[in-house]
Amino acid sequence: MKQIIAIGGGGFSKYGEYSPINSLIEEYCLQQTGKSCPTICFIPTASGEAQKYIIDFYRFFGQLNCKPSHLSLFDLPSSDLESFILEKDAIYVGGGNTKSCLALWKEWKLDVYLKKAWEAGVVLSGISAGANCWFEECVTDSIPGNLTALKCLGFLKGSCCPHYDGEKNRRPTYHQLLQETKLSNGLAIDDHVALHYIEDQLTRVVRANEKGSAYKVEKSNQKIHEEKLESIFIGDLL
Repeated sequence: MKQIIAIGGGGFSKYGEYSPINSLIEEYCLQQTGKSCPTICFIPTASGEAQKYIIDFYRFFGQLNCKPSHLSLFDLPSSDLESFILEKDAIYVGGGNTKSCLALWKEWKLDVYLKKAWEAGVVLSGISAGANCWFEECVTDSIPGNLTALKCLGFLKGSCCPHYDGEKNRRPTYHQLLQETKLSNGLAIDDHVALHYIEDQLTRVVRANEKGSAYKVEKSNQKIHEEKLESIFIGDLL
């Protein structure tokens, strides 16, 4: 079964800022593997493999019932990269620069191996850039200056906009890019909210707080239409 969990923002670490709310989505991702003690690999490429981010990952996931590891593209694993990815139960892609992340992945064929892992049943997940990457297109701050549109991996149809409630320019920019036909119709995700795809279909929107949500955002008849999607509090599912 193919699964992708795209997280809008927040998560286990915001470069050192911890909160009980941050554990729920990560626990939910682990639960979807169906394993009692799953292996999970952190891919911090988008952050430039920031050491503090990697340390925070181990500190956090080391408290959960799982076997954490991480992938560095500058200090590659001794096994071949494809096998290293395919042997995991779950992948968690960190936030940062989506454009740079995708460029480096393609150089190492990591995009190909991640697709194989997805098709083999490895749960793919990620936050911010790690949510953007799975869609056809996204709204990104990868390039200094204004938020822009970016082509992504295309495992999932449409476009994605994370941090919908967390950064004031995200919503108006997403609407503008859709209006100008620089992006296809898609989904916007608040911080502490995740989209859970099974196969190629959005099956559930989950949230780790009381107010967060996700939205279907579309251009129709030259107007932008935004539909709030029903969401489920993760605490009721764990």
